[in-house]
Amino acid sequence: MVEKIIKSCRLKQTKFSFGATSGIITNLGIIVGFDKVAHPRLSIVGAILIIAIADNISDSLGIHIYQESECLSSKEVWFSTATNFLSRLLVSLSFIVLVLAMPLAFAVTCSVIWGLFLLSILSYTIARTRGVNPRLAIFEHLCIASVVILASNFLSTRLMGIVAKF
Repeated sequence: MVEKIIKSCRLKQTKFSFGATSGIITNLGIIVGFDKVAHPRLSIVGAILIIAIADNISDSLGIHIYQESECLSSKEVWFSTATNFLSRLLVSLSFIVLVLAMPLAFAVTCSVIWGLFLLSILSYTIARTRGVNPRLAIFEHLCIASVVILASNFLSTRLMGIVAKF
């Protein structure tokens, strides 16, 4: 009985973790990358909304079709689809609130902190469930997120320099 409960919790955690992680990393890239464009607040909110809806539906459909091809039950497939969609949507909305509620420079900093905090909590929870070192898992995932943040910042800075020449 206990093993069945643990397995059920792991399955539910898996469904949530993909959507949440994707939402965190993608939105951090958008926020940091769009910080230097003309009308950054509008650009950031617009991009997050597009990601929260269009890309989210695309990923959710991809998970849906993948799980159907794995011959999972219809209930499990729809649960995964809904959980992925809702977790990404909620994460995206949390970033929109930060961007709209604060001065932009502060919102960018707070968004990075918020995203890294969410990713740390998610990483910790998964590591504990797997029985692996949570510090190592958190470090690994934060390093990957940092690469996305730094790459987004670098690309936006370089692209703005190129666009300014035209």
